[in-house]
Amino acid sequence: MIKTLFRLGAPLVLVAVLGALAGAQDSPSTSPVAPPAPSQPPVGSSQNEAGSQVPASQQQSQTEDGQFVFKKTVEEVVLHAVVVDSQNHLIPNASRDQFSISEDGKPQTMTSFRHERVPLALGILIDNSGSMLPKRQKVNDAALNLVRSSNAGDEVFVVNFGDDYYLDQDFTDNVAKLRAALERVDTRGSTALYDAIVASAAHIRREARIQKRVLLVVTDGNDNASQESLEEVVQQLQQRDGPVVYVIGFVEETKTATSTIRALQAISQNTGGTAYFPRDLSDVDAITKSIASDIRNQYVIGYKSSNPTSGHAYHTIEVQAYDASRHRLRVRTRAGYYSDSGGTPR
Repeated sequence: MIKTLFRLGAPLVLVAVLGALAGAQDSPSTSPVAPPAPSQPPVGSSQNEAGSQVPASQQQSQTEDGQFVFKKTVEEVVLHAVVVDSQNHLIPNASRDQFSISEDGKPQTMTSFRHERVPLALGILIDNSGSMLPKRQKVNDAALNLVRSSNAGDEVFVVNFGDDYYLDQDFTDNVAKLRAALERVDTRGSTALYDAIVASAAHIRREARIQKRVLLVVTDGNDNASQESLEEVVQQLQQRDGPVVYVIGFVEETKTATSTIRALQAISQNTGGTAYFPRDLSDVDAITKSIASDIRNQYVIGYKSSNPTSGHAYHTIEVQAYDASRHRLRVRTRAGYYSDSGGTPR
């Protein structure tokens, strides 16, 4: 689906692209959502000199007689991983040789490894439904604290959503502009959560100049207004260069509470993120500080898949890490990806 997002005469198109669905690594509190059989997979593309579209997984070269040919290239799979011990304490100083990677059960050779503060593309999605109005000030303050913890070169955008969703501030590092966007509250009764996530994930993939990508979603309700489904949300997020998603959910104890919690956990944990469910509004600031710490302590790990499968295929990923005493550590990262599902990360 293609939808134009606008506010105060500032139009922007966010393209909702379906990717694929997978279960999450390190998600003991919820059952992973199983990936469905693919249908007409979207394929990333780039333009040749004549302006025609060619698959992103191919490389164009020219022969001596001037004919263009295309050769299959192997793209690097890039993972952003958080490592913690059995007490959930961050492990900030693991070395490359403490990690191992498997794809579809086959060991992979690491091609890159770093643990450093790199620029971040961050999307902040805030529920604008009527029930969130009493919570907005504290939520806005906590979101701004997350922004203030940013590094030079970070890019942030803001989407407010209720029964519809709006890009109220595109990528910027200007805190005043971000504050103004967060304070633009136009409350409505419904919650188009899934639509907002799908559109925002597509926007960060298409427009961000930075490879490290994160969405923070704050909501207090079950989705009741989206055209997209939960399965389609996770499909979008499972593209090769999809963002890591963190969720803060104010979920009240109702008949639908369990299904809402499971949905928010599936959205976050499939990407290597975390879903938080604060009991009190005063906990939000501490949660955003924890998220900021997670983001700043990620390991960036790359490998080139040895799997010969071509086309639109799902690949499971398992990353293991051990401490110096060979005790296994917990690794949070994405559980897999679909090949040829939208192009190479920029």
